[in-house]
Amino acid sequence: MEFLLAHLSDPHIGPLPRIPFRKLINKRLTGALNWHGARATIHSMDVLAEIIADLARHTPDHIALTGDLVNVGYEPEFPQAMAAVRSLGDAGSVSIVPGNHDAYIRESLPAMERVFRPYMLGDGAEGPCRFPYLRRRGGVALIGVNSGVPTLPFMATGRVGEAQRAALADLLDSTRQEGLFRVVMIHHPPLKTVTRFGRNLMDQRKMAELLGRHGAELVLHGHNHRHSLAEITGPAGPVPVLGVASASAVPGTPGHLAEYHLIAINPAARTARITRRGTPRGGGPVTTLAEFTLPRTAR
Repeated sequence: MEFLLAHLSDPHIGPLPRIPFRKLINKRLTGALNWHGARATIHSMDVLAEIIADLARHTPDHIALTGDLVNVGYEPEFPQAMAAVRSLGDAGSVSIVPGNHDAYIRESLPAMERVFRPYMLGDGAEGPCRFPYLRRRGGVALIGVNSGVPTLPFMATGRVGEAQRAALADLLDSTRQEGLFRVVMIHHPPLKTVTRFGRNLMDQRKMAELLGRHGAELVLHGHNHRHSLAEITGPAGPVPVLGVASASAVPGTPGHLAEYHLIAINPAARTARITRRGTPRGGGPVTTLAEFTLPRTAR
């Protein structure tokens, strides 16, 4: 039986609420200027609505949303973002991990958790969010990792940290023993080759080594606002690392296309058939952009 997982990321839901000046005496000032100067023109809520409507028509079994729901981590942004997320589904059918914009300053992640906590909890978990979390769905292990940490202005780096990495190693081992198809959800890509300086995962080498030792059937990420596909050599074959573009990118923006992925997972065969759905260059209705199967050796 196939399990249909949809993956989208980086919606950067706007518009940016009015922010009192006292709330701008930190990194948010540069973020707000960036929104009004550029970001508001490359992220369209109309495009996001079209992506979400198309996704809904395919009735996925579950949805992974890998971060950057908001723009400057300002508390009123999160209820606004919830209106869009609620249209995707409830907390049992949507799994979320934070991005660097969700963790913009120290107070941002607690504000996100107050709104989105049910979407970031493992099965049967109570109390505050703890990463990594595990959700079992139809032969699939959905493992949520938080790479979002507060950073200095003009920086968009991430970090997983030693405690999360140790817990992730245990989860990868235990779910492999259960025979589950392991999907790791993270905002920043765990590979240096697909991210430029100032936007990278600071402990990417340790994360890549961990995935190389313990394996995973698929790693999903966002952050770069571009489709990408790379591999890490794992203990039983390649670990595909699949990046998705922003779900709200304005059609025709240079180097950007709004998209999401439909991932038809066959847990028994350990394969996944990927369909990229998004806006074609120059605009137009959401359509299929490409199709392929992972791992690449699968027939």
